[in-house]
Amino acid sequence: MTGFSLSPVPPSVLPHSDAPDDWVDRLLLAGPGGEECLHLGAPIDRDALRALVEEQSVRLSAVGLGPGGTVALRLPPSLAFVAVLLACWRLGAQVALLDHRLTDHEVDAAVARLAPQVLVGSAHRPAAALRGFSEAEPVAVALPEGRPARTGHALVQLSSGSTGPAKVIARTAGDLLRELDCYRRLEEFPGEGERVVLLSSVVHVLGLVGGLLNGLYAHAALTVPERMTAAGILAAVAGSDRPTTVIGVPFHAELLAGAVTPPPLPRLRRMVVAGELVRPGLPALFTRRYGVPLGTMYGMTETGVIATDLDGTLHPAKRPVHGMRMRLVKGELQLGAASSPYPGLDDPTRWSDGWLHTRDAAELDGAGGLVTVLGRLDSQVSIGGLKVDLTEVEQTLTALPEVREAVVVFDGGAIEAYLATEPGADLALLQDGLTRRLAAYKRPRRLALLPALPRTATGKLLRDPAALRDTATAAVTSAAAAATAAAAR
Repeated sequence: MTGFSLSPVPPSVLPHSDAPDDWVDRLLLAGPGGEECLHLGAPIDRDALRALVEEQSVRLSAVGLGPGGTVALRLPPSLAFVAVLLACWRLGAQVALLDHRLTDHEVDAAVARLAPQVLVGSAHRPAAALRGFSEAEPVAVALPEGRPARTGHALVQLSSGSTGPAKVIARTAGDLLRELDCYRRLEEFPGEGERVVLLSSVVHVLGLVGGLLNGLYAHAALTVPERMTAAGILAAVAGSDRPTTVIGVPFHAELLAGAVTPPPLPRLRRMVVAGELVRPGLPALFTRRYGVPLGTMYGMTETGVIATDLDGTLHPAKRPVHGMRMRLVKGELQLGAASSPYPGLDDPTRWSDGWLHTRDAAELDGAGGLVTVLGRLDSQVSIGGLKVDLTEVEQTLTALPEVREAVVVFDGGAIEAYLATEPGADLALLQDGLTRRLAAYKRPRRLALLPALPRTATGKLLRDPAALRDTATAAVTSAAAAATAAAAR
């Protein structure tokens, strides 16, 4: 898909959204003026945030943004990001979120695909990679080739693209508010008077809705660590006496579980992760280290949160959130959805007849009302006529003592495995462990050991075979150069 195929529609006849026109002011910004709502290096109260949103509303109006307008937002995690996002929605505009880590070439391609009327970027260079947030000065530029909104969606996002080309996904304000209501009904999720330490990107659904918007909606103060290192995250958790929940992806839980000497964290309630399957053993390891649950969630950019196990008592199963309709069709999990979340894309393999195709394999427990996600349907391949589930191979690898992470792919008729291992890991021992645990036809033809696995901008493991091979080749070249240099000394 190179762009939307819908014709422009006047804002007055855009599809009705079941959110009130003043939903930002009434549901996200309202509250006592002195109440702390954000902490990005310093506390920000609601009066200060409202003033910043009003300031950005005036600036965006000056470049022509208004009801039914379209804007692409390319800002790093920052107070400016929050203020501009909320200002755009206050003005009745449709917002497309672009990850600030995209190259200019990738941004140009996204702008050509989405055709926004306004592009908002930062006058400053983003902070270093391990910084949790930046100082950003928003610069709004009108784009003469931009088009007004052709649908009534408030939010447009691009999927992570970890397994293929990114999809354009859109949600209405009503969709967002329904998801926030799902979070409100979860007793274990952060609520009023509590606090969230957010590690996930606010450009993507978990960080945006489960972190930022829920924090504003539920009056749970949101903190972003100054540095996304284990020490920086733990310092942020220890920096308040409020009950604290950490929200991130499994990579962050692995990082914290490996911390050598974590400080006492008496106000830590739990950590919640989503985005990928959690490797066997990680929940127990995290709980031993910190004495609190590692909760998990299952969701999609298209719908937000779908099912949760916030106390870690159901793992690997999860309980669907309020109002979520599910069914299994030939092993695929499908979700009830009144309309397609893919504007301009008519693809019955993604959405049809009121059902969204997740392309995830799952099991449904009819008696208990639980769902267990088994992995991607496309992770099931045929080797010599025998079915192999790549997720099973991956989980077997991550259960080996020296393996921290693994990605298993099928390319050119063969299974390949890329492993992030502990220093000094012995390849022969790993192969012996696989021989004892997996039938011969399930074993990878190639095992590549890497210091770290490549990830997408959202922190998900990259699963593109060509990119993984390039990373492995670069690692071998780097190791050879280091060995040559050492020998020459």
